[in-house]
Amino acid sequence: MKKVVYSLLLILCLTPIVLLAQQPSQKGATPSISQETQACLDCHKTYTPGIVEDWLRSLHAKTTPAAALKKPELRRRMSAQKVPSSLEKVVVGCYECHALNPKTHKDNFDHMGFQINVIVSPQDCSTCHPVEAKQYSGSKKAHAAGNLLKNPVFNLLVETILSKKIVENGKIGQKPSSDFTRQETCFSCHGTEVKVTGTETIQTAMGGVDVPKLTNWPNQGVGRINPDGSMGACSSCHPRHQFSIEVARKPYTCGQCHLDPDVPAWNVYKESKHGNIYFSNDQKWNFNAVPWRIGKDFQTPTCAVCHNSLITTPDGKVVAERTHDFGSRLWVRLFGLIYSHPQPKHGDTSVIKNKDGLPLPTTFTGEPALEGLIDEKEQKKRKQSMSKVCTQCHATSWTNLHFAKLDHTILEVDQMSLASTQLLLEAWKHNLAEGLPQGQNPFDEGIEQMWIRQWLFYANSVKYASAMTGAPDYATFKNGWWNLTENLQHMKDWIEFKKKK
Repeated sequence: MKKVVYSLLLILCLTPIVLLAQQPSQKGATPSISQETQACLDCHKTYTPGIVEDWLRSLHAKTTPAAALKKPELRRRMSAQKVPSSLEKVVVGCYECHALNPKTHKDNFDHMGFQINVIVSPQDCSTCHPVEAKQYSGSKKAHAAGNLLKNPVFNLLVETILSKKIVENGKIGQKPSSDFTRQETCFSCHGTEVKVTGTETIQTAMGGVDVPKLTNWPNQGVGRINPDGSMGACSSCHPRHQFSIEVARKPYTCGQCHLDPDVPAWNVYKESKHGNIYFSNDQKWNFNAVPWRIGKDFQTPTCAVCHNSLITTPDGKVVAERTHDFGSRLWVRLFGLIYSHPQPKHGDTSVIKNKDGLPLPTTFTGEPALEGLIDEKEQKKRKQSMSKVCTQCHATSWTNLHFAKLDHTILEVDQMSLASTQLLLEAWKHNLAEGLPQGQNPFDEGIEQMWIRQWLFYANSVKYASAMTGAPDYATFKNGWWNLTENLQHMKDWIEFKKKK
């Protein structure tokens, strides 16, 4: 009898504990999903299950703006101090992103009873990330498509490269390429202008669906011009639908566009000491930590460390503030143009005019258009900001000498670009080629294309190798000094050959 009583007492004592264990704790409770997003998920888990599963792994699916706002400021990933009440207590789901700002979205349409935007733009993301969106909107990346489209010199270079070539009467002619070719070449990285031209019915697994008809879509270029008028694509660095900070922090993401021959950052990084350490140890790093602690969460810089992440010391002292203007820590512009020069004051570089009236930051002989470029005080400030990141691992003398080396490399490589320009000007002067003095295309003849190689490929390779340190083959033989020298001789030989004809 006593055993029965003891057993009953034990059951009565344990029952509340068992029942409590069966209930979800308040701390681990699943955040609320809105009815609209749940409707999206119920349908799309059948028709686009990959998207649903990807989103379920995201931080958006696991937290609400209200919960995010309770975190200490340094640990916060959203910069808004307040969001609309309808968004506060539900996770950031399909409807919360694709239904924002319908009046400004020309791509808004009725989709299964919901008013949905095809494209989620930086303006939409600014609901929770206003500081990041504002910083990005003033950057060169946001203006990357416009800077090609609005600048007649850049646009002519693009058209010369991308146009279909035909041979008529023994001469090479150009015909415009299709929009499909354009959007998968230069404008794949720079971004396209996406316009709504009407509606169309597309056949899907669900049958016919009426959707907006979009030009230059799909495209996730950094300077994409969106149907709501905003510029940029957050998904360039934070791919859909996980929008992972880990993906954005890894160098593979930047390597999609920043690779040789014209922008060899990815290639140089792989050969550098920093890259060697990264590929050996990255599996041990914490790419999701906010803030990102030097030495604790990572041991060597990635692109994000130097250019935009919120970086702190192991004990939490801020080394570099988070920024989505990727040029804000840069004082000199190394690549993409004939000569290095101070960074532009604004991301829209099409407004810059040099002494010759061309929309370029320097003249053809290297004189800078100072009115559109940052001054020496701002250059010094930015250089100190970058140096502060370097000195967390390197001695001050090491860092200073690294940048001194870079300064000298920039000067000497620009002199090699100037030498090639002087040969080009000689060819134009003697009518051996037709360029600016003749009112003709300066990019389409043999000597002009050798000149382009000099500054767009070879000079960039050397300057990147110097800036990112530790890739001497790129400075010397892989589109480096050897090629600068050889190409210059080819240009001279071309002129001498033409003179003898």
